[in-house]
Amino acid sequence: MVSSATFIASSQRPSLLLRGQARSQSEREVEALRRGRVLVETTAHGMMGGAVNAKMYVQASRADLWAQLTQYSRWAEFFPNISRSEVLASAGNVHRLYQVGRKAFLAIAAEVEIHLKVYEDAYHSLQFRLEKGTFRDFAADLTLQDWQNGTLLTYAVQATPLLPVPSFLIEQGMRQDLPGNMEHMRKVLCR
Repeated sequence: MVSSATFIASSQRPSLLLRGQARSQSEREVEALRRGRVLVETTAHGMMGGAVNAKMYVQASRADLWAQLTQYSRWAEFFPNISRSEVLASAGNVHRLYQVGRKAFLAIAAEVEIHLKVYEDAYHSLQFRLEKGTFRDFAADLTLQDWQNGTLLTYAVQATPLLPVPSFLIEQGMRQDLPGNMEHMRKVLCR
């Protein structure tokens, strides 16, 4: 484990990925969210990366979700592609995680390892930032917002793998995989 003094010294929370980009949902989007759909928007992130913004409605309070989402060792339950998630160090609202995942891509199964720093803004957001791993860059934010009779969960990710893969293929993979992963997460959260 890392000493608390060293860990706290570098624990200033970064800006949210979607800061200032929030917009209200159209009537069609509101109805889709109410019906349980996961809304996904993808964009390129550099020449070889992708970015995605996914939203879903969860019929549970922010407090109930927060209690589960901050159990970082459970992230392997939330996302089927994550095979291991463990906390390496903690100091207040900042944690260091190690995660291992598997992803089949273009008939190749790849295992990825990532060391993340997680910043918590209690009951509002979790920010995951790359320390080291099999990505050139990686950042993800999970935000929770009171909505309807539950919580709107927004997951924003931008990542560039070390393997040279065109960004349109990364975007396509995100668009195909993330809705199912988010729906799985919702099922686990609502058990």
